Amino acid sequence: MASMARAAALTNYVEVAQHLGLNVQQQLSQFGLNRAMLENPELRIPMTVVAGLLESSAQASGCETFGLRMAESRQLSNFGAISLLLSHQPTLRTALDTVLKYRHLMNESLAIQVEESDRTVTLREEIAVDEQVPLRQSMELAIGVLHRFCGALLGSNWRPLCVSFSHPAPANLDVHRRLFGCRLEFSSELNGIICPTANLNVPNPSADPAMAKYAQSFVESLPGAVRGSTLNEVRQAIYLLLPMGRATIGQVAHSLAITVRTMQRRIEESGTTYSDLYDEVRHELLIRYMDNPRYSLSQIACLLGYSTPSSFTRWFTSQHGVTPAKWRSQRTGHPE
Repeated sequence: MASMARAAALTNYVEVAQHLGLNVQQQLSQFGLNRAMLENPELRIPMTVVAGLLESSAQASGCETFGLRMAESRQLSNFGAISLLLSHQPTLRTALDTVLKYRHLMNESLAIQVEESDRTVTLREEIAVDEQVPLRQSMELAIGVLHRFCGALLGSNWRPLCVSFSHPAPANLDVHRRLFGCRLEFSSELNGIICPTANLNVPNPSADPAMAKYAQSFVESLPGAVRGSTLNEVRQAIYLLLPMGRATIGQVAHSLAITVRTMQRRIEESGTTYSDLYDEVRHELLIRYMDNPRYSLSQIACLLGYSTPSSFTRWFTSQHGVTPAKWRSQRTGHPE
């Protein structure tokens, strides 16, 4: 089943597209959409359609920062039904925990992980889609929205240290600098934001415990609020953990706060296995990494969990009939 996003993911698409001189209806109709559909924020749209629209619009407008421009004016209210609950969380830590718990109500394809150390915390994001589609604009939109979300809760106390993207830098960084106001890294192994750990515990001055309790009851009453699709949750966890060498079945189950046996049972009830999901995600990441010339084959081997480049080469050759270097050369026209 295709990963879905709410139409709210395209909030202010029309505004940005018109500002850049695009024929909005022409762009939307290419992907089976129209303006009326975007006016229903709860409408579910395949993430591949959302990604395709953003990439097409960026190309047609000649604007490399199309997705980021959409993120610039995002508000907490754009998160839909859980907006009230998020806005009344006592700290950024609890707000992020709430996002993780209910992210399936916002965007089934968005994978988020909070990695905390003594001094810094890394907010990692990945977009898990089951088709090979360009994701530059979608990723910049997602990270831009996360940045705006943190800023909305903490105000001037929100001080990110670095924002990283796995794709190359655009020709002009003005929009990135204007939105993020911190160090930028491109062609990185990380998509996400690094900030001081202390930011997680800064009190939210707007938090109201009574309103939070009311909002919690409302969200819990929504259809599908209790738990998202196990398949989607497992795929997202593998997307995040595989490049870190931690996508074992035990670690994935632990990240979802369930037992291995429970996770396996739920996966098997959907007609597949953990091994099949792991192989699917590994192949999707493989294509994404191989299409990015900034990643060397040795880096790709490491990101896909192979201890040595030679073991990666043997696996790749058994799957594709040619070496990874030859496959990449044939696909991109450039030698390794």
